[in-house]
Amino acid sequence: MAMLVVGRKAGQYVMIGNEIKVQVVRTNDGDLRLAIDVPKEVSVYRGEVYEKTFADRCKQI
Repeated sequence: MAMLVVGRKAGQYVMIGNEIKVQVVRTNDGDLRLAIDVPKEVSVYRGEVYEKTFADRCKQI
């Protein structure tokens, strides 16, 4: 697996494939707000929720 690290400012975004848009909505003193636009059939989890729910899968990452 590869990880891409990019810098973005408020209002800027990255596209994942043709259907997933991740946009920086706001930054403030180390606080970051993202808007994630995905198709309805794609599940999105916060990292800590994903790790608790799918602990066995996280060991493989």
